[in-house]
Amino acid sequence: MTINYGDFEKVDLRSGTVVKVEEFARAKKPAYKVWADFGPEIGILQTSAQVTVHYTLESLMGRSIVGCVNLGEKNIAGFPSQFLLVGFADDNGAICLVTVDPKAPNGRKLC
Repeated sequence: MTINYGDFEKVDLRSGTVVKVEEFARAKKPAYKVWADFGPEIGILQTSAQVTVHYTLESLMGRSIVGCVNLGEKNIAGFPSQFLLVGFADDNGAICLVTVDPKAPNGRKLC
């Protein structure tokens, strides 16, 4: 399916930094609760992420990430998810996060 550039511009992908991570015991599949700082315009948003195969709580802290911040809020097992942490599935379906290298300031829009 082909989309036009105007459609792509509607997807708000932003650079962020993980500032807090917790185990998410209520999730149906192994997951973490993740909070990321998307800069002064957007602030800190939270999400649930099934990224436990490749990442530990410690390895996520301070990590540069990419998040889609305009999908609206979704309730996941009683936890409000405010952004989508973006990644690719490996050969086994485990998520490998998209990152920013070198680090861009928090809140920068993908261009």
